[in-house]
Amino acid sequence: MSDKKEMATIYLFGKKYEVPAELTVMNAMEYAGYQLKRGCGCRNGFCGACATIYRIKGQNQLKTCLACSQKVENDMYIATLPFFPLVKQIYDINKIKPEQAVMMQLYPEIYSCVGCNACTRACPQSLNTMQYIAYAQRGDFAACADASFDCIMCGCCSSRCPAGISHPQVAELARRINGKYLQPQTQHLLDRVAEIDSGACEEAIKKFVEMSTGDKEQIKNLYNNREIEK
Repeated sequence: MSDKKEMATIYLFGKKYEVPAELTVMNAMEYAGYQLKRGCGCRNGFCGACATIYRIKGQNQLKTCLACSQKVENDMYIATLPFFPLVKQIYDINKIKPEQAVMMQLYPEIYSCVGCNACTRACPQSLNTMQYIAYAQRGDFAACADASFDCIMCGCCSSRCPAGISHPQVAELARRINGKYLQPQTQHLLDRVAEIDSGACEEAIKKFVEMSTGDKEQIKNLYNNREIEK
């Protein structure tokens, strides 16, 4: 039985490489000699830092993925997109109102959506991106927040949008409005925030900082034996 690994031919930024076929795009880049200092984040599909665009030779479709999760394919042409220039409007969450007009003022481009669904097809989290934009258009912030909850803000959706919508920022605004104005407040959370603001936790934080420069086992033991709320 041969131990020879199956190899795949890939093109990183136009340059040809032979890499083991079982590798992810991110691992293949490192195998090819790239030292990843940015755009590598959590390496587990949650942070959105490794947004990637690729095309298979002979196919017209341009595809998106996360480099840490997508396995390489033969004749794969790859370009990473560790940052996409989203439009991020500045606002004071304490001064805006949970009204449809907020979206019209801050992100009017959402009303230019042509319904092509390219954003949904591009989402590596399989979110119904076009639908949550439709919720935002109607000022249904709770529905938008729920539908976009797993957004990792990689920007893949926006990179494919002909209307120039910054979907992740629209969704983030909806989630902030939903959390501040629409969802019921939790008293124990409010109490905890007030306790922190009062400085009651400063001594404990100071102790943890001191521990972090010393015996790490002490911190592990504190964590493993902590009191957990029922």
